[in-house]
Amino acid sequence: MSKILIVDDEPNILLSLDFLFKKEGYEVYIGRNGEEALALVQEHEPNLVLLDIMMPLVDGYEVCAFIKKEYPKIKVVFLTAKGKAKDREKGLSLGADLYLTKPFSTKEIVSKVKELVN
Repeated sequence: MSKILIVDDEPNILLSLDFLFKKEGYEVYIGRNGEEALALVQEHEPNLVLLDIMMPLVDGYEVCAFIKKEYPKIKVVFLTAKGKAKDREKGLSLGADLYLTKPFSTKEIVSKVKELVN
């Protein structure tokens, strides 16, 4: 069973994505900020991380850079409200496998995650 870590500081997004991916058969872990994300990555080594950028303590860019340096096999998907080209370029240059903006389509996110994990 594939493991997914969802990291966002918005409770409604965490709830909906947690439900969505559990329904699809994934083992799901939840982080509410960058520090929790770093700890959960080291503890569970998920197959994929869905990652917001704007979060308290440690931002998503820093989390992505750490994951790609220490765990290069883990896929990282940014899921963020930051839709400008420079934000997307920064995220992809740090090694993100995909950059999606909010609001997002649940069908699209599920199919993209399946492509990356399988």
